[in-house]
Amino acid sequence: MLDTSNRTEEIMKSVAIIGGGVAGMEAAARLSKCGHAVTIIERNEQLGGRLNQWHALFPARKPALPLLMSLKQGISDGVNVIINAHITGIEKNEDGFAIMLNKNRVVTANTLLLTTGFDIFEAERKEEYGYGIYDNVITSVDLEQVFRSGKPIQTAGGKTPKRIGFVHCVGSRDEKAGNLHCSKVCCVTAVKQAIEVKEMLPSSEVFLYYMDLRMFGRHFEELYKEAQFKHSIQFIRARLSEAFENPDGSLQIRIEDTLLAKPLKMSLDMLVLMVGIQPPKKAGNILDMLKLERDTDGFVLQEDQYVSPFKTKIPGLYCAGGVTGPKTIEETLTEARAVAAEISEYLGRRRINYAGQEQYVMEL
Repeated sequence: MLDTSNRTEEIMKSVAIIGGGVAGMEAAARLSKCGHAVTIIERNEQLGGRLNQWHALFPARKPALPLLMSLKQGISDGVNVIINAHITGIEKNEDGFAIMLNKNRVVTANTLLLTTGFDIFEAERKEEYGYGIYDNVITSVDLEQVFRSGKPIQTAGGKTPKRIGFVHCVGSRDEKAGNLHCSKVCCVTAVKQAIEVKEMLPSSEVFLYYMDLRMFGRHFEELYKEAQFKHSIQFIRARLSEAFENPDGSLQIRIEDTLLAKPLKMSLDMLVLMVGIQPPKKAGNILDMLKLERDTDGFVLQEDQYVSPFKTKIPGLYCAGGVTGPKTIEETLTEARAVAAEISEYLGRRRINYAGQEQYVMEL
């Protein structure tokens, strides 16, 4: 029979979330509503992550701002938020985790959730495409900023572009770039942006150069057909080999039409590079502090992608969202809600020490 004379009880209630993007904010709101003390630790000066960069969301093309405001409203009461935070160390102890921050701050929590997101491929690495070299080569992120600004689409010389090309899979499915994985959202993003360009510039010609069209999601195929039949956007199965600039600032591109198996040259006024998703580099030091393993694609290795997609090998440490791989916003929100439920169940247990022994029972 156990000696219970030295029994101590501790109700585990606190959660620290590293990363204040879509997944972090949604999980924080859900956990806070369950009565847990939640702290979001965000390295930037504002919450929202990459949602701050987006104008409209596929496939419905609804504005991103209402979703961002809804997420912020969900954490307005009861969630502690620390911005401009630089993590200098993380320790695992018997009670949970101690996160050391700049300015000698320490956050302690019984559980830790990583929602540090993903990085965007640096288009400069593909020098043959001319980003950072030619003024009229931009990325999908740059174009989204133009949409957000409400300004007209113009070339670097202030002219209205008449021929615009979109290149898929820049930094994705690219052995030379070290990214063999599909970024999942680039195809539908290209279609969405191409439609927006045609709506702003009805007389323009728009071309999409794709490896394979991966329109896997609900209503994605309808968006693709709308682009073809309503807006006359031209889809060319091709690989871009080189882009170079003409004296007047326009562009010449060399592509290989992989359906016709022949090389082509085309002239464009603007070239948009659909930059892919890759593992987060800035979160690398955090992963190293926690000694988390990475999968073959560089994203965080899940304990079991089917049974335990949010758990890690460290008790009380969870991951969700883009840190474990490319996700749509819809998938990210779903994961955030699911991991919040899982953490809440974990936190609903009592930790009981009986003379050095530990048991976990459900809290009634």
